Formats: sequence, C-alpha cells, structure tokens
Amino acid sequence: MLEIVVRPELYHFDKVKEFANEFSIGEGDLVITNEYIYQPYFGALNLKCDVLYQERYGKGEPNDEMVEAMIADMQKMGEHKRVIGIGGGTVLDISKIFALKYLHPIEKLYDRELPVEKNRELILVPTTCGTGSEVTNIAILAFLKRNTKFGLADNAMYADKAVLIPEFLENLPYPVFATSSLDALVHAVESSLSPKATPYTKLFGYKAIEMILNGYQKMSEEGKEARIPLLSDFLIASNYAGLAFGTAGCAAVHAMSYPLGGTFHVPHGEANYAIFKGVIDNYLEIKKDGAIDELAGYLADIFSCGKEQAFTEMFKLLDQILERKSLKSYGADDEMLKCWTEEVITGQQRLMKNNFVFLDAERVLKIYRELY
Repeated sequence: MLEIVVRPELYHFDKVKEFANEFSIGEGDLVITNEYIYQPYFGALNLKCDVLYQERYGKGEPNDEMVEAMIADMQKMGEHKRVIGIGGGTVLDISKIFALKYLHPIEKLYDRELPVEKNRELILVPTTCGTGSEVTNIAILAFLKRNTKFGLADNAMYADKAVLIPEFLENLPYPVFATSSLDALVHAVESSLSPKATPYTKLFGYKAIEMILNGYQKMSEEGKEARIPLLSDFLIASNYAGLAFGTAGCAAVHAMSYPLGGTFHVPHGEANYAIFKGVIDNYLEIKKDGAIDELAGYLADIFSCGKEQAFTEMFKLLDQILERKSLKSYGADDEMLKCWTEEVITGQQRLMKNNFVFLDAERVLKIYRELY
C-alpha cells in the first residue's frame, strides 16, 4: 500500500524578495500570477521574465476558455525553461498545465487524448492558505459547455519546487482567507477519512485539522484580526493538508461541490463548505465506528467535549468563520439537484471511491436535498 508521496522540494522564505533573489527569476521564466500580487511584490524588482496575469482572461475559477486564451498568448512569447505559478488555487492549477508539452486543445488533454508530458521546470508559490495545490499532482478545470469541473491528475504535474512565503497572506482579504482555510480543513478531514489514509497521511491531516481549528478558536474568542499572527500556521496547515490528500485523496465533499461551483461560479472553498456538513452527517448516519470515530475522538480533545458532540461543536465554530448558505440560496432547484447527482455518480468516481462509506445515487440526492 502506498503510504505517502512527498514529491516537490519544499522551500520557506519570510519575504518575497528573498525568494526572487534565491531563485534568480529572469529571462526564460514564465510567471503566471495576478497583477494585484505581482506589482506590489515584484514590480520594483524589474525582473526580465515573461508574465501572464490570470485575471485578464476571466474571473473566478479556472475554465477551459480562460486557459485556451492564455495558451495562445504564451505561444507568442517564445520558449520558457521554467513556469513559476504565484497565486491561489486558480493560478497554481493553470501553472501545472502550462508546464506540460501538449496543451491544445485543452479538452483533449483532460480527456486523455493527448499525452501528459512535462517539458518545463515547475515552481509553485501559494498566496492563500487553502489550496495545498503546490504539493499535489492534480489541476481542476471547469469546462463551460459541460457545466462542471474535472481534474487531471498525473505525476508529470507535480511541481519541482514548492515555496511557502507567509508575507503573501498579510493582505489577504478576510473572505478569501475564510474560504481557502476552510478548503484546507476539508482536504484534511476527507483525506483522514479516506480508505487510502495511512499513518503518514493522518500525521499530516490530523495536524492540519488541529492547527486550523485552534486558529479558528482564537478568532472566535478575540475576533477576525487574531488570525494575523497565525498566518504562517495557516499556510503550513494548508501545506500539510495538501500532503495528506495528495496521497489519500479527497472524496464526496469535493465531488458534490463541483457541480455547484461549475453552475453558479461559487468559489471552491465556499462550495466545499456548503456541502461539508451534509456529507459528514450522512456518513454518521451510515457508520459511526472506524475512522470517523477516531476523528471524533481527536476533535473531542480539541473542543473539550464528548465524542458525540465533536462534529456539532466543529460546525458551530465553522459557522462563525463563514456563513454556510443553502443550495436554494445559490439558485438551485430539484431538477438541478437530480442532474448534479447524475454528474457526480458518472463523472466523479475518481473522488467518490475515496468516501468513508459507499454513497449511491439515492444517498447523494438525499444529501443535496437536505442541503437545499
């Protein structure tokens, strides 16, 4: 049994300038990022690299049309030896694609009709505390005509180097902090409940859960600004969660959130949070022992409560961090829930096979309806 994959070299710098100097960013490099990140931190350094600003190609989660437009502009720039992705999950996932040899048409790449071969060094630098994408081999992309998201997972998509820089988080808007850190928590929980979880993945997953929830408790007691001294902890916790789910996988929360995010362009972490409680509640309906009982005991220690109240206490805390919305409030209806269920069962088995317990179409629809 595979215990854990720890693939990229991992670096940590307190300041962005230290990273730019150490990695000698310049000619032959393609930086994929956002202008609101690049200009404040790199603008005065006068780097000689090529830059693609993701937001110039569309807003929100990465999609096939956005990536195709970026590919067209990249090809006008000439050859690059390195791709350096600096941003949130959208930027990091796009950067993984751009390190590959065959990119166009992107739909054929995701349908595995093109070989997944890497021909550029890949360096990933997260600027949020949720994705964990810097240490995983998957890139999620929304396909607009299909109205859902798909993941492309291949060892060729691992970064060569991952870089953690807490300075990037200092100006992170609270809503982005909340949705991204909740995403990291879901990564940690789903990977810890996965049938593929190992003592090694649980080591990282459980520690990520502890660090995130302890930070949330401090925020609950002292206010949102209490997160500021803890930003490095949240960034490391996100990385731990990435190491955990990179091997053990994510499951139904992610699978069921993709149609919501794809249909209504809901940020990934928010979509996961909208589904999270429904999946956990149904897991507990089906099976209360095993990995979920072990996790309940760990949560009980964090919340100083009995195991029976552990998940209730967790969701009470999470609701203080971000408002959890109903599916109806996003615009869903029952026919849509039925279509989403079909999409999950037919198109997301890569994730659904990692569920704590088996969930059939009837159970998936039940969860959606309870969250409606």
